Amino acid sequence: MTAVKSKIRAAAEFLLNPRFLLCFGLGWLVTNGWSYILLAVGGFLGIRWMVAVASAYMAFLWLPFTPEKLVTLLIAIALLRLLFPQDIKTLARLKRLHAAASAKWEEQKAKWKARFQRK
Repeated sequence: MTAVKSKIRAAAEFLLNPRFLLCFGLGWLVTNGWSYILLAVGGFLGIRWMVAVASAYMAFLWLPFTPEKLVTLLIAIALLRLLFPQDIKTLARLKRLHAAASAKWEEQKAKWKARFQRK
């Protein structure tokens, strides 16, 4: 139970870091925010094409296969590295998360190879 709590705490510390939140907000503006702004401006000024483009993009985001959340996260991480290279603690945690994800990926890949080689 304490291992789960420590992992949740580590993830919360990374995600709720003010620098990461700023970068995530900027990433969200790049992937989604422009459509909300376009919808608001188009609706306020009565510009139909703005409303149509923003509505179509927002409808696309609700489809289950859109990689928008992953792209937003990747943009946020790239912005974090670019804007705050001196934030050693957050970048070290990011490297540990990347190493753990890479190890898990290699483990899954080995399982898939073993499964298909037996057949």
